[in-house]
Amino acid sequence: MFHPLQWRPPSGIYSYYVNSSRLISYQGKRSLWPSEKALKGRYLWLLTWLQKATEQCPRQKSLLSLLANQCSYVTGQRVRRAQQIGQLYNNIYSERTRRSLFSSLWRKFQGRHANACKLMAALTGVFLWEEERIKEEELKRSAEEMKRMEEINRLIQEENEEENQPREPAPGKEMASDLEEQNWEMVMDKKNFKLWRRPVEGSHLYQYRVFGTYTDVTPRQFFNVQLDTEYRKKWDSLVIKLEVIERDQDTGSEVVHWVTHFPYPMYSRDYVYVRRYNVDRDNNLMVLVSRAVEHPGVPENPEFVRVHNYESQMVIRPHKSFDENGFDYLLTYSDNPQTVFPRYCVNWMVSSGMPDFLEKLHTAALKAKNMEIAVRDYISSTKPIECGGTSEEKASVPSQEPKRDGTCSPIQIDFF
Repeated sequence: MFHPLQWRPPSGIYSYYVNSSRLISYQGKRSLWPSEKALKGRYLWLLTWLQKATEQCPRQKSLLSLLANQCSYVTGQRVRRAQQIGQLYNNIYSERTRRSLFSSLWRKFQGRHANACKLMAALTGVFLWEEERIKEEELKRSAEEMKRMEEINRLIQEENEEENQPREPAPGKEMASDLEEQNWEMVMDKKNFKLWRRPVEGSHLYQYRVFGTYTDVTPRQFFNVQLDTEYRKKWDSLVIKLEVIERDQDTGSEVVHWVTHFPYPMYSRDYVYVRRYNVDRDNNLMVLVSRAVEHPGVPENPEFVRVHNYESQMVIRPHKSFDENGFDYLLTYSDNPQTVFPRYCVNWMVSSGMPDFLEKLHTAALKAKNMEIAVRDYISSTKPIECGGTSEEKASVPSQEPKRDGTCSPIQIDFF
């Protein structure tokens, strides 16, 4: 039935997979193959199935034996060939070139077999940047929202200055009514700080929007303090862990793992989100967009509560330039912290905690400016919005702060 081949025991398939797994997972990196324990379990299951089949029908014993030997030999040959090709490319090309080559092949394959690609990525522990990266359309949409909010704010200010003069109905009221039509409800109205909220469809939670102004810090400093994960570990006492997991070389998008304290007695929350920032020098604008994703390199930890629904958009408009004091900002934020507290308690914590966090961020930017604390400059490493931004590699060390100490203020909740 089969051509004569060099006989190999069925255990050969198991040993080849294990050797390949050990080769690929060098230097402690995550392997693209299942673990040795998982491979052994699958191998034992296969042997058990073959044994039961031969017991039920002894005549099939010789046929199944030949089939098992043939599969073992062919699979072993394929695995060895793939191993040799991998070693060859490793010796010829640099790591960055290998990544680019793999990404190009992956995109071609994905165009033809989209569902198979998603299944393969889930099984091999690969993060699909093509599916999860933040698109340019999201950045542009946030920038358009900023322009619209600036127009509304400008018209409202003109109305306040001319409120005692007779005039026809001003367009400021019409534009402000658009916010009400979009279900935005004013929560706080202070000088240089306005807070709205609107219900999230299909949920008991709210989406929040802040439009504010700072005049004593530069846009560059404020923007860099938001992005610098190492500096945040120093000024934000709620951070337990904050590190960049993976970067996209094409757009500069980053996957971040963030673990933060929540008010006692709640468990700490952890977020896995992708973020992308852009500096538009032509339009004098800075944009930062973040949203939650699933990453195979960061499985859920039973010690924390994973937040799956999270979105944040921050847009900054300098009054003059990136390095002169004064700017307006628009922050739109929503998440589901999965608490068991009543709806009004959660909404109170969020609406109260947002101004506090922004003030902490403002204070940290002032300290970095006045004390000349070294903060990484993200603006100088960005590209125009057409091609996205890129970022230099930077090591992130998890904070050694303990997980929970029960000392958090009930309104201290982070928003980035």
